[in-house]
Amino acid sequence: MRKNFFTAVIFLLPTLLQAQENKLYGEQYIKAIADNTRLYVSKRPEVKDRLFRSEAVDKKIEEVKKLLKNNHYLAWMFENCFPNTLETTVHYRKTNGEDDTFVYTGDIPAMWLRDSGAQVFPYVRLASKDPKLKSMLRGVILRQLRQINIDPYANAFNDGPTGEGHHTDKTDMQPEVFERKYEIDSLCYPIRLAYQYWLATGDGSIFGQLWLNAIQKILTTFKEQQRKEGPGNYRFERETTRQTETLGGDGYGSPVRPVGLIASAFRPSDDATTMLFLIPSNFMAVSSLRKAAEILSKVNNDEVLSQQCSVLADEVAEALKRYAVADHPKYGKIYAFEVDGYGGRTLMDDANVPSLLALGYMGDVPLNDPIYQNTRRFVWSEDNPWFFRGKAGEGIGGPHIGANYPWQMSIMMKAFTATNDKEIESCIRMLMQTDGNTGVMHESFNKDDAANYTRAWFAWPNTLFGELILKLIDDGKAPLLNSIHVDK
Repeated sequence: MRKNFFTAVIFLLPTLLQAQENKLYGEQYIKAIADNTRLYVSKRPEVKDRLFRSEAVDKKIEEVKKLLKNNHYLAWMFENCFPNTLETTVHYRKTNGEDDTFVYTGDIPAMWLRDSGAQVFPYVRLASKDPKLKSMLRGVILRQLRQINIDPYANAFNDGPTGEGHHTDKTDMQPEVFERKYEIDSLCYPIRLAYQYWLATGDGSIFGQLWLNAIQKILTTFKEQQRKEGPGNYRFERETTRQTETLGGDGYGSPVRPVGLIASAFRPSDDATTMLFLIPSNFMAVSSLRKAAEILSKVNNDEVLSQQCSVLADEVAEALKRYAVADHPKYGKIYAFEVDGYGGRTLMDDANVPSLLALGYMGDVPLNDPIYQNTRRFVWSEDNPWFFRGKAGEGIGGPHIGANYPWQMSIMMKAFTATNDKEIESCIRMLMQTDGNTGVMHESFNKDDAANYTRAWFAWPNTLFGELILKLIDDGKAPLLNSIHVDK
């Protein structure tokens, strides 16, 4: 007994010393969460080092840990992951007396409109129980609206006019902009967050002039990118050896036929589109425009702008019916990933959300839509060129990382949209098995070796994992979660 005790102390000592030494930010934080000790040592920063604290979030963590009392590993993962965005990436302050929140992606000190909107989204459910949390979320929304007003074509921003980022790109860069890859979803995620915040809190104070200006810019951008009057003013080129990092066609991308769909130069992965009409993002545009129309009507009493959003949403929805569906010889009618309006289409899926698999999670199509169900079977198979299955696990990846690296985000999307316990169990088990024994989520993992992963500190999938566990508990799946055990 005493020998085992001293052995355990010796084994733990390096980890304890490392935890004491680390400040848990930047490179030090990455080292701390990637120590692979296989022990249930908290990967959260010390209380004094946490960037933001929420009593409601801490309370929810304790509730979940008690519910998952028979699955200690999963409870440990939840505690590590759910608060990760708050504690390591949220920079909240008051600017000119107003809430203002800048959110890192994790290991990149810039704020992506998409990532930040997705990172804090799972906390909205707790906003009405925590005034501090509510103020932080309000600050994210107001910051995003200001960013859109700076440049609706930019996807990522600096914390002020610092000039950091990709300023050698051949596009109209401003010092506040970190990267200027135009993506439809970058303009949709802020609307999604603002809408859900409004529903959860009843706070309409975020929908002032900033909001009205941003919506006008979003409408103008989407209409311009329908390409009815040519390619528009946006162009992008980067000196690179990676095809997915730049646009062909003199920086305007491949030709499209204007059919009512909205062009997106880049995917949610920040990879260039092959055909500019990116179907998952067009679905998200429809949903987002309808959310905006509702807010404009009910809060702003601006029926003119509301109607403009509704008209554009209807036009894009009708175009999706006509051009988004492809006949697959094995799966029947499925949604294409990209189309060009000329009859060309790309049949695949990418892990980043919005994706075809995530259409059900985002609420852009009903889960029981037969075309979606056919698409779901297609994308989770080797018939999807970016699906990988190996000894460690399986899932959808994408060109951003390359072959043989599934993304844990895709496994989460499968679990979010699963309709039976067997599939849910398989997904949760796989997420537990592919964490590389770190207790946190990553960007991707090698299909044959989960210890070989990318991005040790990637806040979006961490918080998304927490959102998934909370959803399953809300759905009455706590007994199922407690029954899942993996060998570590």
